[in-house]
Amino acid sequence: MSLPLLATAPRTLNARVSSFAIGSDESPRQVIHTDGRNSTQADALIDQAYRQIYFHAFKIDRDPVLESQLRDGRITVREFIRSLLLSRKFRDDFYRCNSNYRMVDQLVGRVLGRPVHGDAERIALSILIAQQGLPALVDRLLDSEEYLQSFGLDTVPYQRSRVLPGRPLGELPFNQQAPRYERSWREAMARRAPTGNGSGWQPSGSGMAPRPAWLADAPSPLARRIWQGTVTLGGFVLTAFVLYTAAVMLSTAGS
Repeated sequence: MSLPLLATAPRTLNARVSSFAIGSDESPRQVIHTDGRNSTQADALIDQAYRQIYFHAFKIDRDPVLESQLRDGRITVREFIRSLLLSRKFRDDFYRCNSNYRMVDQLVGRVLGRPVHGDAERIALSILIAQQGLPALVDRLLDSEEYLQSFGLDTVPYQRSRVLPGRPLGELPFNQQAPRYERSWREAMARRAPTGNGSGWQPSGSGMAPRPAWLADAPSPLARRIWQGTVTLGGFVLTAFVLYTAAVMLSTAGS
């Protein structure tokens, strides 16, 4: 039996105000379906969506099928965003690299354009992830009244800034506030990375961490050293044999 979602309240009243920033990712961009005739506007909209969810998308990360459906008006921007959040790239590069608490911060910031309302909202939504998984939280945010009132069906989510004393441009961009990986993941990857001498893995009896999964099909450092030594020794033997053969041939020709 799943627990009901805990009730949370905003930390401040009237926290979100109109942004006065000029020409940045904080500015909303309304989609206009033109059946592919206005490709420049469609490209700008799609690039904005990729930046909002992925921060940056390489060519291999893009989904031509989804882009075509959006250009033709068969799906809304909200469904395009939903597909990006449930994509394999987002799962591999965000969901699997962060804790549930961190994932709540990432999704609320990217989908609702604001930080979480303290630990109460963070805990409530992290319980939802733990019980029902990532799709449940994505649906919860995209189907919420807050999202529909702020962005509707055809606006790419953007950071809803606050006017802060002493800051003419409001809050920092979300991607600067919340990097993709949290500190614990970066430290874990650093421990798992090979060292400079090529001995990034040691047997479990040596007190080191077990061999990482991404080196499962690669030979061990000891096997590589044996192979390198064998190849080097074979090269010396072959060179000596060629030189000996040449010397014998020259001596025979001279006699």
